[in-house]
Amino acid sequence: MIHFLSPNMDFTGLVILIILIMIGPSILLTIIGFIVRKKNKKTAKILFIIATVYLIISLGVCGALISGF
Repeated sequence: MIHFLSPNMDFTGLVILIILIMIGPSILLTIIGFIVRKKNKKTAKILFIIATVYLIISLGVCGALISGF
């Protein structure tokens, strides 16, 4: 019989995936904001704001998941 939660399991891949979900989209939006900044400053500012809000929310939600609350 397969035990899904055995004591010898390694969850580092899961933690890395959660961290990528937390930080990845905000980094991508920031890079797109710097690229768009040359042509349209207002759109770049909106992308920076969205990236910041996403980072704050994701650190709160995923951080609570990682810490066990």
